[in-house]
Amino acid sequence: MKVTVNGKPKALRSGATLKSAISGERYVPGSLISVHLSTERISRETNDFELITSAGSMVLHLDDSEDARVWKENLSNITGVTARWVTGNIVAFGSFPTGIEKSRETRMYRRYDCFFSLGGMDNYTTYMMVARDDHRASYGAGPGRIGRITVGRHILDRIREGYTISHIRPLVSETSSDSVIVTDDLSYRLEEGYSVETNIRIKLDPESPMTAEHVLVLSSKGTMHISDATGSYVACSDDMDVAIPEEGHAVRAEGAITVRHSGVGTGRAFIYKEKRQVSASHNRAGEIVNGRAIISGAKKGDSVTVVTDPPRALAVGMTQAEGGRFLSDAGIRQIRTGDASDSAVIVEQTPEQTLSVLSKGEAETFGVPPDRIFRISLDRAKDGASVHYLEKISGLSHKPIGSLKVQFSYEGLPMVTFYGDEMRGKSIFPQDPFRKCVRGDIGLTNQARPHHGLIGIRLEDSKEYGPTGEEPYGTNIIGKFLGDLDRLMDGLKDEDVIYIKEEEK
Repeated sequence: MKVTVNGKPKALRSGATLKSAISGERYVPGSLISVHLSTERISRETNDFELITSAGSMVLHLDDSEDARVWKENLSNITGVTARWVTGNIVAFGSFPTGIEKSRETRMYRRYDCFFSLGGMDNYTTYMMVARDDHRASYGAGPGRIGRITVGRHILDRIREGYTISHIRPLVSETSSDSVIVTDDLSYRLEEGYSVETNIRIKLDPESPMTAEHVLVLSSKGTMHISDATGSYVACSDDMDVAIPEEGHAVRAEGAITVRHSGVGTGRAFIYKEKRQVSASHNRAGEIVNGRAIISGAKKGDSVTVVTDPPRALAVGMTQAEGGRFLSDAGIRQIRTGDASDSAVIVEQTPEQTLSVLSKGEAETFGVPPDRIFRISLDRAKDGASVHYLEKISGLSHKPIGSLKVQFSYEGLPMVTFYGDEMRGKSIFPQDPFRKCVRGDIGLTNQARPHHGLIGIRLEDSKEYGPTGEEPYGTNIIGKFLGDLDRLMDGLKDEDVIYIKEEEK
């Protein structure tokens, strides 16, 4: 059988599942997939059809009736028929053969009703009639009405004898639940003609480089988490500890993605299912150009695979040689600084923002020897808020290698401390006091002490003092330094910068 996956035709064995259909596609397991049903199946299941005539288009909404079922079964026969006669009461299209029963019963027909009639009481010459006015008559066919014209009723006044119904198509919106199934069940079986989308594709807005970068960070692992879902939008609230300047605004059209830059919920990203007016507190980040049906079916707690256009252009964590090739492929000229050797690791890129660096066409990549990047582990389960603080201060929240600036280092001192953020530090709540702080422990001064937000690494075991020199009640232990502490401390001075990388688990 033939199906379409992310716009590409694929030939699969009959009864194939989603798992085989999406092989090789951009998809993160556990995220949502949209399955668009075939036109044939939609025709069987929908009750709204567009009738395209020589005078324009009308929409017929079918009743739940036997006559409506017969009408569906005869779509191929009805398509192409002409208006055989037009009166003040009716427009008659036909004729075509059916198997409906004859009836001489007189019935009441309301304006815009659609029903069958038989020419000469012969079901081989069946007509589809549309009432132009209320009237009572006997047309020789069927138990009642097929349905009713709901849209394009003015077209009835334009139709003349000989006008044609050129096409009839099921009328279901792209994201309607009637035509799309949204699922993460890879065992779902497909049918002939189905169309599958495994991801949403976001076209980023060049007028909002900082806002677009926030979206790139939110989706940096290949997915975006749905924190909230309403009838109008879905939202991702995974990182609201950000400062975003005011950038481009626009009407929040269906498929638009925006980020709140001020007020309650700053940093929350919204993807719209319905059109909403311009909001001064929302920056436009881009729009969904593929995969809107996935968004329409997403619920709180779901995740969606994300592909961005352009992809993120950040070389931090690569060697200078790898970064040069990566940036060159994106049309960006590399300017090496620091350790410029091929094997040096890039720890800083200027500018960092993807749309800014693409616009500039060049990027400075600052490198250091690989042995100057130190590994750490962080305990999110124990104190996620304090770990989040360290990630924000160091930059680990948005890039693979972070940095800390030495506040105080002195030979023989049992700790080394790094600058934090005093304002952010006010929100670091005390955790259970440690019983013993050991060499390599990473900790913060919490809000119970004046220097809240200070970051430190313990160099000697102690039961009395933590990594920042505070007593247990003023200290939050958040992780371990896994590298060589002697190498770290060799020649380390105040105001030096060290580079850290979280150990992959």
